[in-house]
Amino acid sequence: MSKVVLLDGGMGQELLSRSQRPATPMWSADVMLHEPSLVRDLHLDFIRSGADLITLNTYTATPTRLTRQNALSKLQDLHTMAMSAATEARQLSGRTEVKIAGCLPPLVASYRPEFALPYQASLDSYRTLVKLQSPASDLFICETMSSIDEAKAACVAGLESEKPVWLGLTVQDDQPQLLRSGESLKDALTIFEAMPIEAIVLNCSQPEAIDACWPLLSKSTKKIGAYANGFVSVTSLYPGDTVEELQSRQDLSPKHYADYALSWVERGATIIGGCCEIGPEHIKAIHQRLVDAKFKPF
Repeated sequence: MSKVVLLDGGMGQELLSRSQRPATPMWSADVMLHEPSLVRDLHLDFIRSGADLITLNTYTATPTRLTRQNALSKLQDLHTMAMSAATEARQLSGRTEVKIAGCLPPLVASYRPEFALPYQASLDSYRTLVKLQSPASDLFICETMSSIDEAKAACVAGLESEKPVWLGLTVQDDQPQLLRSGESLKDALTIFEAMPIEAIVLNCSQPEAIDACWPLLSKSTKKIGAYANGFVSVTSLYPGDTVEELQSRQDLSPKHYADYALSWVERGATIIGGCCEIGPEHIKAIHQRLVDAKFKPF
């Protein structure tokens, strides 16, 4: 029986929909600070929906983002709370086999590589995040990487932990052969194919864009996979904005999204899940489809 790892879905958007707090530029980190039980319960919902792996809720808890919001003093607390929320959810679920991934995200802003830090500064920040998250992390996901340089810095820092490292690249929705930086996806895949990372996936792009990239991605000798977002467009989001700037799609029902996910599995993906706007019901639908197709044990 083929084994497919089912990831969780997007934390930030789902947390905001459950929270009573207004959206802030700190996004999911604000909920982590003020409503940690919501984070734990969402992790638990994803596990109960069938997720084999959950990712720490630290996407916006980077030194640069927190400094921008005058909250750098909360860096340690946010990571400690995120690890507690994830490990408690796993314990409550009774599924001790569920893995926890550390999160190495864009340090300044999603989708905006023009604002990224220089390579050495990025590497230093990622090393800080790896050290903070290592106690609870079974592996690290370098996710939503928009440029080769930032992705390389995240991967190098992750590999220094001697834990498995997965790389998630994000591509342009209208030109999916390109990263958000304008660099060629083909060139990026060549570079990261030579690094000792365990998996290369595409994430936080529209599922249609991911579809278009599959002929390239499928040539990799690494584990491959994808977890798409459910945004209409991300072009309006800039550093310091709130996610209220983004509009969610109305045509990605759990069934529709599961159709995409299963098509990726049929083409060789062994890692699938969801990103922004993909919630527990979507993951539940994918899990059932995987069981029905015998990619999962009953």
